[in-house]
Order: sequence, then C-alpha cells, then structure tokens
Amino acid sequence: MAELKTKATKASVAKFLSGIADERVRKDAKAVAALMRKSTGSTPKMWGTSIVGFGSYRYQYASGQKGDWFQVGFAPRKQNLTLYLVGGFKSQPELMKKLGKHKVAGSCLHIKTMEDVHIPTLQKLIAASIVILKKREKALT
Repeated sequence: MAELKTKATKASVAKFLSGIADERVRKDAKAVAALMRKSTGSTPKMWGTSIVGFGSYRYQYASGQKGDWFQVGFAPRKQNLTLYLVGGFKSQPELMKKLGKHKVAGSCLHIKTMEDVHIPTLQKLIAASIVILKKREKALT
C-alpha cells in the first residue's frame, strides 16, 4: 500500500501564513484559520508544505489502508482558497445556497475571496463538517 505523502509537520503555521505574498490572500487565509480554530478548538498544524489543518482523526479505508488526517483544513492557492471539509456538501443544500460565490470539487470548497461568501454560513459548514466526521468515527468504533 502506498503511504500518504501529506503528513503533519512541525513547521510554523504563523510563519507560513505571514509569508503569503498577496495581501488579500494572506488576510483571507488568516480569517479562515480563525473560523476553523473556533470550530475545532484545536491549534493549527502544517500538513505538508501548504495545507493548514485543525484537529486530527484516524481513518481506515475498506482496502485496509490506515492513516491520520486533519478534521478540517485549508490551502491558500494562487487561484483561490481551498477548504477541506468532510461530509459532502450535498447534505447541506440550504447552507450551500446561502454561502455565496464558490465551487465544489469532492470534499473541497473553493472560494476566490472571503468577500464572496457569507461568513456565518461558512462557519456553519465548517462546524457541520466536524459533526459529520465525529459521527463517522463513532460509527466505526
């Protein structure tokens, strides 16, 4: 089985966020970090070189592959902010409708700027993702 390449590191999240060259992206990334920290109560960690993750959980696929991953996280990309949320967005149609301008791909939510989204709705989506993840974990035990 292939080992997952993206793992938690000891790199500084504050240094990473402060090093984002584009001022708007840096400001938005710090805002997303604050929302995720509020929802998880966790201190952020760098996962690989460009993902900020909050909390952690152990997963196991049907294939038997196991690993550790963050509960919620994000990556400030050149084109947009990519938020990694669990549970699928189809189960949250009302929230998705209220969110504002965004794109979805799998468990990734892409937003161009925080100005494009309704912040309280984004906070609810982050919190809902954590609830769904905890229910899945409980079902596995």
